[in-house]
Amino acid sequence: MILKIRNITLQKLTMAYRDEGVGKPIVLLHGFCGSHQYWEKVIPELSKEYRVIAPDLPGHGNSTSMNERYSIEGMAAIIKELLDELKIKDVNMFGHSLGGYITLAFAERYGNQLNSFSLIHSTAFPDSEEAKKGREANIDKVKHQGIHTLIDGLVPNLFSPDNLNKHADDVDVTKKIGYLTSHEGAIGSLKAMKDRPDRNNILENTTLPVLLLAGDHDQVIPYEKTFSVTKENIKHSLLKNAGHMSMFESHEQLISELKAFLNRSEIL
Repeated sequence: MILKIRNITLQKLTMAYRDEGVGKPIVLLHGFCGSHQYWEKVIPELSKEYRVIAPDLPGHGNSTSMNERYSIEGMAAIIKELLDELKIKDVNMFGHSLGGYITLAFAERYGNQLNSFSLIHSTAFPDSEEAKKGREANIDKVKHQGIHTLIDGLVPNLFSPDNLNKHADDVDVTKKIGYLTSHEGAIGSLKAMKDRPDRNNILENTTLPVLLLAGDHDQVIPYEKTFSVTKENIKHSLLKNAGHMSMFESHEQLISELKAFLNRSEIL
């Protein structure tokens, strides 16, 4: 299969992205040390009904690094610039992990461009003090041992322990995707995640349809931290037998939940 990967030059970097299908636009934002390839099992199904745009975040995949200090807000601004360049005004945005933090910042600053949004294995809470120390340790690891050492230690924890053998090929694919992350992209993103604020107020105040999706075996972000706000316009979805990587571990279940949410959002 020949993938249609495109590149666009923005003010701060050159961004690679995949653009498939026609219809109402969906944006898929991958997690830390990922790329658009995280969505390889998801895009073909969603693109049957929607236009799916899946960028590589700055310094990840085939996108160049930012030429300024990384921040969650800065990455949201880059997604905004990408959509403006593509002349897309209204989107449904789905953010996985780091992508979820960016989605919340986008909702905070550019909410008038959203029809709905979703956090997938992500949270509106900021890092705990312990988590911040972990970010600093990982920054040091990248600086002194390289990206391969970071990825080799990170990826197994992204999957449910029960899925490591069953999804051994997906674990290997996830590692290969991670190895493509630049040192600048990894370090910058770690600093941005460490410094991000609490954005539960965005969930509390939004009137948009929201999907909060978690895995019951997620070792990175427990589902309790994903399901931080309960409101009529917010749907909670707990995927069984999934860790932090449902796009690999239970992609059919994930696709079903995304389609159901999109169909419901169009009715509201």
